Amino acid sequence: MPNVIEILRERGFIEQTTHDRELKDYIESGQVACYIGFDPTASSLHVGSLVPIMALAHMQLQGHRPIALVGGGTGLVGDPSGKTEMRKMLTIEQVNSNVTAIQKQLARFIDFEEGKALLVNNANWLTPLSYIPFLRDIGRYFSVNRMIKAESCRTRLESEDGLSFIEFNYMVLQAYDFLELARQHQCRLQMGGSDQWGNIVAGIDLIRRITGEQAFGITFPLITTSSGAKMGKTAAGAVWLDPERTSPYAYYQFWVNADDLDVARFLSLFTFLPLEEIKMVSQLEGADLNSAKAVLAYEATRLAHGAHEADKAYKAACQMFGARSVPQSILPSSGIPRKGDPALDDSVPTTEMPISTFDEGISAFKLFQLVGLAQSGGEARRLIDQGGGYINGVRLECFDQMITSKDINEMTLLLRAGKKRFHKIRILAEKTI
Repeated sequence: MPNVIEILRERGFIEQTTHDRELKDYIESGQVACYIGFDPTASSLHVGSLVPIMALAHMQLQGHRPIALVGGGTGLVGDPSGKTEMRKMLTIEQVNSNVTAIQKQLARFIDFEEGKALLVNNANWLTPLSYIPFLRDIGRYFSVNRMIKAESCRTRLESEDGLSFIEFNYMVLQAYDFLELARQHQCRLQMGGSDQWGNIVAGIDLIRRITGEQAFGITFPLITTSSGAKMGKTAAGAVWLDPERTSPYAYYQFWVNADDLDVARFLSLFTFLPLEEIKMVSQLEGADLNSAKAVLAYEATRLAHGAHEADKAYKAACQMFGARSVPQSILPSSGIPRKGDPALDDSVPTTEMPISTFDEGISAFKLFQLVGLAQSGGEARRLIDQGGGYINGVRLECFDQMITSKDINEMTLLLRAGKKRFHKIRILAEKTI
């Protein structure tokens, strides 16, 4: 049976590890504790935080004890990693409020009941520190020469704003976090993004110097889309885990609109579906690949917002863009509603039309009147001219726009008048007399 490191590596989580052989022995020695830090600079985590969150969840699924560290203390300093300018300083009240919100989001993915996982705030041990004793007891183990060679420091030193003294201390504080968790919870494994490599190695070195124990580190690659864009960034901004900032439906739509080339990789990283099922996705095309995208969106939404919200988002998408029956053969372990499932009940009025109706095209306003979304041609014209007419979710530009077979999506047209009135046209392949 593969250990959790092999599972994470196979699913695409791992970029670098320290002490490979010793790490393998450590993981296989029994239940171990591991931690990842989360920066409370906002009231919500976003999709870019999902790789570390899912890594902790995998650790727990394999019988280990994850520790999620929320940086209530380091958040008052600011991590320079991955930044070309100094972060905005937050008040203690802002940081504490953000910590509380983040705790709720992490609990969606990790079970903190009965000590199965821990959520700790480094403010508990960092804020009481006395400066001179800390310098004497901890600071003496750090070489400035080594610190400024770390990528996070080097990048900032070369930037126009430079590196502030308060940020320069961040590496020391994060290393001290690792030491405290090793002392308090026997945690000897830290994981984090690739930009955290220098900070993680500093913590490993500090633990070795003070306790004589061997600690370990794992870093994750920076996840980008197939187009090279940073994960979780859209034209509208970040995709948040907080449903008040990104609704479950918008969250679902983010995933269902993934590029074809990203679907299998995202299923490996952002769902718990078996790899043997995911590997088949790379062979899918057309409607079957769209079904796999629906599964990705459903499973990702279920993890972040629960099954009820995932069902609602899936049903809403079906009503907006036409119901898709996801074949049982595609990712069969998914809980997505399939054919015959009550979640697919569709109350949208439906009209059947032969495809020949659209051979030469039909004016949009006539189509809206024909299916009953407008009582007259004049009413249909006004609706569309005022921006209230949509075909397959796309706003119509003019009332006499010709709707042809090119507009048909999977033998369906979805018409919308205003915000809530829908009508579906099911296209019949056979020409009728």
